[in-house]
Amino acid sequence: MKFSKFMASSTGRILRGIVGVILIALGFIMHSKIGYVIVIVGIVPLAAGIFDFCLFAPLLKMPFSGKAIRACPPKNK
Repeated sequence: MKFSKFMASSTGRILRGIVGVILIALGFIMHSKIGYVIVIVGIVPLAAGIFDFCLFAPLLKMPFSGKAIRACPPKNK
């Protein structure tokens, strides 16, 4: 749950965007088939940061939308 909350935060979104841009840049620098695969992989975290969704959240039984994750009340243990 903490992971999902972090990834839905502003810091998490910026981090995903930065990772996406780095992967895209590395992919273009490589100029190979593997490089283009890395570009495609880099688009995923970039899009997730821009459009505010978390791909791993449903695996953790959290909502897909970042806004919905941030609205979830914290669980008391």
